[in-house]
Amino acid sequence: MSGAEETSNEPLNVKEDKEFDVEAEDHIGDDYFVDPTRYLFYRDRKEWADLEPVPQDDGPNPVVKIAYSEKFSDVYDYFRALLKNDERSERAFVLTAEAIELNAANYTVWHYRRVLLQALSKDLREEMKYITAIIEEQPKNYQVWHHRRMVVEWLNDPSEELEFIADILSQDAKNYHAWQHRQWVIQEYKLWDNELEFVENLLEDDVRNNSAWNQRHFVISHTTGFSDPAIVEREIQYCLNQIKKAPHNESAWNYLKGMLQDRGLSSPPGLLERVLELKDTHCSPYLLAFLFDCYEDALENSNQKENVGEEERKETLRKALEICELLAQEKDTIRKEYWLYLGRSLKSKSGISSPSEESPEPSVPASGQQEMS
Repeated sequence: MSGAEETSNEPLNVKEDKEFDVEAEDHIGDDYFVDPTRYLFYRDRKEWADLEPVPQDDGPNPVVKIAYSEKFSDVYDYFRALLKNDERSERAFVLTAEAIELNAANYTVWHYRRVLLQALSKDLREEMKYITAIIEEQPKNYQVWHHRRMVVEWLNDPSEELEFIADILSQDAKNYHAWQHRQWVIQEYKLWDNELEFVENLLEDDVRNNSAWNQRHFVISHTTGFSDPAIVEREIQYCLNQIKKAPHNESAWNYLKGMLQDRGLSSPPGLLERVLELKDTHCSPYLLAFLFDCYEDALENSNQKENVGEEERKETLRKALEICELLAQEKDTIRKEYWLYLGRSLKSKSGISSPSEESPEPSVPASGQQEMS
């Protein structure tokens, strides 16, 4: 809980309250005390006189004591008192809102608020409006998104969620919290229809949106899966089309690799040839790295196939080593040593000798042999 954040929420006139002149108080009319713009400390409210505030215990020698504002300390001292007594009342519910306004990341306050929501049979629709307002102000707050999930579960009604999340994502299309909530809603309530179309629209807006690519994989994995060759071909073509738009976008290559990792990168018919065609017009370090992975996969699979000849394996290794050399010397020089290491490692694993290693020792003429003897 940052002191800077807490004081930023505090009305400017609170500081003046600290130096309130007791003598002047006698000459101020009653209207002053009902002024809604002036914060009245809980310790000064008659209806809270029955409750003994519980100060925060930082221990006898706090290393870095946080400079809480007076208002913050007042609210949380009384919050701790309510929590200690396990009081489940309307005033406790109202106080949780004040505590959340000062620090919306305090998970204990949110938990206590949920206890009160159920104990007081509060209107959960009104609570959803309250949560929506907070998320719109603080869209990357873990606690409020978890609170929303709990209330949606209690209502058993996700009807407003996808539209709400889409609105939040329109402000930040890579909001992790919003995507996490969306995945939960879709999976929990089987709302898979039209989600692929939603993702495609986001990728049209920004093909580099890693979150949208992840959502695409999530949706297909939980619906059709990637076992159908027609689905695999559709996704390969979709990826290649997106790669042409932004060749140096790593997201599409990661999706393609992730989609094929269980079946093997070299397994889809014609994929290697299509990537090699792209190499001539849309070359990038990511394309070359994918080619290397394809050759490596082909070599590993060739060990299990009897119909793959030694010359074919040597040619595959040669192509893989050429890719490593191109990456190391030209396309990805910042990781030169990494690519050279991968080349050496692949060569060692393959067990294939290079032509230079296979060349025979130079023969010694017979006359030379006689002289040596």
